[in-house]
Amino acid sequence: MPSLSFPLLDRIGRLRAFRPLGPPGAQSKLPLNWLLAPTPSAIGFALRTTASALISLVIALWMELDDPQWAPMTVWIVAQGSRGESMSKARWRLVGTGIGVAMSITLISAFNQTAWLFFPALSIWLGLCCGLATLVRNFRSYALVLAGYTTAIIAIGAIPHPENVFMTAMSRATYIVLGIVCESAVAGLFAHNLAEMARRNIRDKLRMALSNVSEAVASLLAGDEEALIRSRAMFGPILSINDQIEFSEAEMGPHGHEGDHARAALAAVSVLLSRGLGMTVRLQYVQTDQPIFRETASNVSTYLSSLPNRLNTETGVRAILRDLQLLRAECHQQIVDALTHEIGSAFTLEDEHAQISALLDGRILHNAMDELLGELEQAIREYDASQHFIRGDHFHFRLQSHVDKREAAYNGVRAAVALCAAGLVWEFTAWPTGLGFITFVAIVCGLFATRENPVVATTQFMIGGIWAALVAFFLVFFVLPTQSNYEMLVATLAIPMFAGGLAARNASTALHSAAYTLLLPNFVHPLNQGRVDEVTWFNSTWAILLGVFFAVLIFRAVLPFNSAAERWRMRRTLLRDLRTLASAEPTPMTRDWIGRNIDRFARLIRHAGPTPSPTIEGCLQGTLAAMTIGLNIIRLRALLHRNQIPPPARRAIEIVMKRMSHFTGKYGHTAHAARVATTALRRMEAAEPNISTRIELTRAIAYLIVVSHELDANAVFLDATHPYRAV
Repeated sequence: MPSLSFPLLDRIGRLRAFRPLGPPGAQSKLPLNWLLAPTPSAIGFALRTTASALISLVIALWMELDDPQWAPMTVWIVAQGSRGESMSKARWRLVGTGIGVAMSITLISAFNQTAWLFFPALSIWLGLCCGLATLVRNFRSYALVLAGYTTAIIAIGAIPHPENVFMTAMSRATYIVLGIVCESAVAGLFAHNLAEMARRNIRDKLRMALSNVSEAVASLLAGDEEALIRSRAMFGPILSINDQIEFSEAEMGPHGHEGDHARAALAAVSVLLSRGLGMTVRLQYVQTDQPIFRETASNVSTYLSSLPNRLNTETGVRAILRDLQLLRAECHQQIVDALTHEIGSAFTLEDEHAQISALLDGRILHNAMDELLGELEQAIREYDASQHFIRGDHFHFRLQSHVDKREAAYNGVRAAVALCAAGLVWEFTAWPTGLGFITFVAIVCGLFATRENPVVATTQFMIGGIWAALVAFFLVFFVLPTQSNYEMLVATLAIPMFAGGLAARNASTALHSAAYTLLLPNFVHPLNQGRVDEVTWFNSTWAILLGVFFAVLIFRAVLPFNSAAERWRMRRTLLRDLRTLASAEPTPMTRDWIGRNIDRFARLIRHAGPTPSPTIEGCLQGTLAAMTIGLNIIRLRALLHRNQIPPPARRAIEIVMKRMSHFTGKYGHTAHAARVATTALRRMEAAEPNISTRIELTRAIAYLIVVSHELDANAVFLDATHPYRAV
């Protein structure tokens, strides 16, 4: 059949590609792009989570539970972007719920009909949970805050009838278990070949980290001044990958120690970045021309530049390691050749000092390059070990995180004050719906106590709650009164819930969605025997919204978050840790030092925003310098423990360690001691007849060079007696 001609439609078709011109640099995405053109992963998440929530709601209504809305609320709380995250959160939610159930029964039993013993005790418990949650990571933190506010939900809900506290606790646990089971069952239908996908995810993330760091170190060796700035930004993704490994382990099911090897690979990658910084310092320190080292550095740079492509091919790790070992052998050979040349040559008096100094500088650089390649070899071996099960493997590896005890105390005090203040409001006003107000003050304080900037987070949460109230108003007053069966209820709630699921997968609306999806079922409050009347709906909704608003005020008024104060505390902690590295017995482990500093990096990067200020840039540089200083202190202490250097050299290094153990960041005494020790060790190395001792002295000189340089270059940052301001 001949096609019909539609001129108008043809014109419209040509206009489909039209886009209005905007200013240079304007965002190409529409404000509602997440809703109008969602990604396939966002659609999948929204679809399966909406289905899980509605199934749990229907089952709760079928079971004639008192508050069926808590089942879909649990589904939305537990649901995460990856299956491993959901499984981990569900597991820890069960743990937190169990603790909360036991504690709520204990508090109601102990303080029945004595409100002002009950509320202070409940406040102390919530504050303790929030404070302890600040000291741990991932969903272990969530389990602790959940234990706090689950206790509040159950205990406050049992106040009108304390004799029924056990039944109240059991019903709350039933909602949570029902929500978790529904979410896990539906999500499991979409989780095809989960274990293999988890292993592939770990491999891809580690490969990306190795590729990025190898390219950064290659740029550093090539003299790219911007490479150091770019490399600092890698610590945030490294910490994120470390967190994701735990979730991938959950997805793998029964597994060996692949996750431990992956974490060890990430730690080696972080040390490799620090080695790159140390290499740039030594290249600046060495003033003599080093053509042999330039050739070695060129070979290493070529190898590092080719590593990303080789990791993406099937050539195998063995070939990569074989070439790496050849490069390390070249470094060893150059060190031996330099020593042989020095021992076997007769220098004139005029040239002796310069020639010997140049040969020593060459050995320092080749030794540093060998250690850098050794760290890369360790990272690649751990990467390989993380890709398959190793029978009889008992390897364990965990990275420590930065602990801010003052922040933990602030979070605990803030949560306790908020709950006590909410109790006072209810006590003074005799507000009929005041218990709901107190409950949501406890929930919001618990949910956001461990956030690094809770003021911003709670404000966005409040906006999401307002959106949930507006949507619920339309549903409760115009749609639900006309319905009388489950099918129509599901059809009515599916669209607004699906929209909330799409918003959850968009970074700019994720916190709004968290409130929206959590509060929407509560505001709608579906019942089997009827519906909520207008007065009850307005009273309960206002109580919840005012509870959220009250929590926002508490976060702004009581010990509010201050990023400058946090950075100052972080610097003081850095100094204390540096002193500990120089004096603690046994010597602290490299992995612990690396883990804490990666966490500090990640915090600074998260607070920096898209355009870091000069102060933030200075803090990032100072933190990297402090990490590098600490690593070289650990290496110097390991060198002392090997006891292969003469007593005078040992005393010179011990003086530096003594200075470092009393380091305050002021006056420059420690840097001066390191420079004096470097000069002394250079003289001793030139006069030492034993070759193995000379190699050990060369290592010590290389470490001391970095320590003295970084102490001098970052003196302002390391002086933590006053806040840091970039000049």
